Amino acid sequence: MPAQKKIPMRQCLGCREMKPKRELIRVVRSPEGEISLDFRGKANGRGAYLCPNGECLKKAVKSRALERAFSTAIPAEIYDRLREEMERGE
Repeated sequence: MPAQKKIPMRQCLGCREMKPKRELIRVVRSPEGEISLDFRGKANGRGAYLCPNGECLKKAVKSRALERAFSTAIPAEIYDRLREEMERGE
């Protein structure tokens, strides 16, 4: 009987549910401090995960989860860009 491959799980910052890593969108803070969305999960930098829906992004904004995850203030224009990229990515 072959061994089952372990599925990496990550917690969504919005709904706080554990889900398979591939189902989530990775938000990345690069070493230079730039924040962006990483749909492939390969970008260099610190990552935080969100479900691919607007509700989880709204919850993460309200609870300031991204600020805590990245230990930095995140300007409103970054959130706007994340919303646009998320809508385009779906």
